[in-house]
Amino acid sequence: ETSKLEKAEARLKAKQEKRSEKETLKTSNPLVLEEASASQAGSRKESRLESSGKNKSYDVRIENFDVSFGDRVLLAGADVNLAWGRRYGLVGRNGLGKTTLLKMLATRSLRVPAHISLLHVEQEVAGDDTPALQSVLESDTVREDLLRHKRELSLRIAAEGSEAAQLAEIYGKLEEIEADKAPARASVILAGLGFTPKMQQQPTREFSGGWRMRLALARALFARPDLLLLDEPTNMLDVMAILWLENYLQTWPSTILVVSHDRNFLNAIATDIIHLHSQRLDGYRGDFETFIKSKQERLLNQQREYEAQQQYHQHIQVFINRFRYNANRASQVQSKLKILEKLPELKPVDKESEMVLKFPDGFEKFSPPILQLDEVDFYYDPKHSIFSRLSVSADLESRICVVGENGAGKSTMLKLLMGDLSPVRGIRHAHRNLKIGYFSQHHVEQLDLNVSAVELLARKFPGLPEEEYRHQLGRYGISGELAMRPVASLSGGQKSRVAFAQMTMPCPKFYILDEPTNHLDMETIETLGQALNNFRGGVILVSHDERFIRLVCKELWVCENGSVTWVEGGSPIFSEEALLKKKTHTQI
Repeated sequence: ETSKLEKAEARLKAKQEKRSEKETLKTSNPLVLEEASASQAGSRKESRLESSGKNKSYDVRIENFDVSFGDRVLLAGADVNLAWGRRYGLVGRNGLGKTTLLKMLATRSLRVPAHISLLHVEQEVAGDDTPALQSVLESDTVREDLLRHKRELSLRIAAEGSEAAQLAEIYGKLEEIEADKAPARASVILAGLGFTPKMQQQPTREFSGGWRMRLALARALFARPDLLLLDEPTNMLDVMAILWLENYLQTWPSTILVVSHDRNFLNAIATDIIHLHSQRLDGYRGDFETFIKSKQERLLNQQREYEAQQQYHQHIQVFINRFRYNANRASQVQSKLKILEKLPELKPVDKESEMVLKFPDGFEKFSPPILQLDEVDFYYDPKHSIFSRLSVSADLESRICVVGENGAGKSTMLKLLMGDLSPVRGIRHAHRNLKIGYFSQHHVEQLDLNVSAVELLARKFPGLPEEEYRHQLGRYGISGELAMRPVASLSGGQKSRVAFAQMTMPCPKFYILDEPTNHLDMETIETLGQALNNFRGGVILVSHDERFIRLVCKELWVCENGSVTWVEGGSPIFSEEALLKKKTHTQI
C-alpha cells in the first residue's frame, strides 16, 4: 500500500513539475533577435478539403497555433476564428504581438485558405509618376488584367480581324464587375480620405508619407479583399476622415481584422473584440464598451472559480497529510490523490500590471511672458501666405489643443513656436531659460534601431551611470530586459515610450506634442493624460483622439484661413456632435 501511495504522489509531483517547466519555457526572454515565426497544428480533414478545392467557406479558423519573435513566445496554443462578414477589433497591451499576428496572417505563415483573398495595409504606397486615382484603380488586379487583355485583343483584331468572340467575352466580364463604375467608386473613397479632386490627379511621388499611407488604405478599400487587415488605421487620419471610414466600414461586405487603440473607432465598427493577453486570444461578441464589461465579469468569475478550487485542494491535502501513514486509510488517501491529479488546471487572474508615466518637473519659476508669437506673418512662397498677423500666447498652466484641417498650418505654427522657423515679419518671444520638449511621429521613426534603449540614452546624454538611464526608461514602462533589447525588436507603442523617455530626460518646462497617442495602447493613453495633468509646466498638443483631448485640454486653438481662433475649453466643442457641426471648417 505504501509503495502505491508513493507512486501516486510521484505522479502528481511529476505532473506539477511538467506544468511549471512549460511556464518557464513560455516566459524565458533571451535577447537573441530573429524574425517572427508561426506554427500550427493542422487537421488532416482541413488539408484534404484544401487540396481537393472543395473548401468553399470564407470563415477563417486557425486552431492551436504558436507565434514567436526570435525566442520570445508571443502566442502559445492559441485559436482564432474569424466568421465571414464580421468585423474584429484586436486589442491588448503594447508589445504583446498584435502587429506580428497580422503579419503572420498577411504572409500566410498561418494557414489562411488559398481561395480567400487578403490585404494588409502596412506599407505606404511607393512614390512615382502614377496619379493617385490611377494608383487606386490599379489595385483591382482583376479589372486591370481584363482591361489590358481587352486592349491587346482590340489591337490584334484591328490588325487581323479575328478573336472577336474572345473580346465579347471580356466585355461581358467587365460589365459583370461593373468596371465602368470603378473610377467613380475610387474617387469617392479618395475624397472620403481627404483627397481633393486636384490631389487625386497628382503623381504619388508628390505626397508625404502620411498621405501615401492614406493611399495604401484607399487601394485596400477599393480592392475589397475577403479579409482586410488594418493596423492602427486612424493614426494617419483626421477626425473627418475617421468618421467617413467608420461609416464606410459599417457596410463592409467581407471580414475585417483591425488593430486599434481608438475606443470611439472600435465602438463604431467592431462586431467582435479579440483580446490578446497571457499568450492567448479571447473572443468577445459586441463592441469595445461591451468587451470591457464582459471582461470584468469573466475575470471575476475566473477568480471565484480559482479560489474555490484552491480551498477544495487544501481541504483534500489536509486529509492526505493527516492519514498518509494510517494503513487502514491507505486506499482512501490514494483515491484523494487521484482526485488532485484530475483537477483541471486553473490559474489565478492574470492582472495586467498598472502602467506608470511621469513627466519630471523643473523647479524654476518663470515670470511671463513664457512663449508667444506677436503679429507674425509667415510664408514659404510670397504668393501663398500661411499666417498673417498671427498672435498667440501660452504659459506654464496652458493645456492647449491645436485643431484644423490638413494644410491649415498646424505643424508650421508649432515650428514657429519652437523657433525652428523664423517669422517673415513679427516677433517670436520665448523665456530665455525655457526648455521645450517636442514629440512627433518622426522622432519615433528616427530612433537608432540597432542599439538598446539604454545605449540610445547613453549616446544622447553621455556621462551618467547606467542605473540613471534604466530609471528614466522605467518611468515610461521600458524596464528590465526590455531596456536592453535592440530598439528594432520593440513594438510601435514601446518605441513611442522610448522617444518619451528621451524627450523628458533634460526636464523641459514646456511640451509640444504632435499626435503623441499614435501606437500607444488604451491604458497608456489614459496614463499619459493623467501624467500631463500632473505635470507642472505648459502643454500644447495636436491630436485627433477626442477622449484624450477631453482628458487634458482646457482650450482649443483653431487654425483656419491664415489665423488662429481661441476657444475656451469645457465648452461643447469637445463633444463629437459639436465637431460634426463644425466640420465645415474644423477638423481635429
